[in-house]
Amino acid sequence: MGYGFEGGFGFTFIVVLFILLVIVGSAYIG
Repeated sequence: MGYGFEGGFGFTFIVVLFILLVIVGSAYIG
């Protein structure tokens, strides 16, 4: 696990994907 560009981008991508999933999920449920 490094703090390079690849590692940071991968982590950011996972976080953004999770946030998008939560937003779409709550919008679909609500």
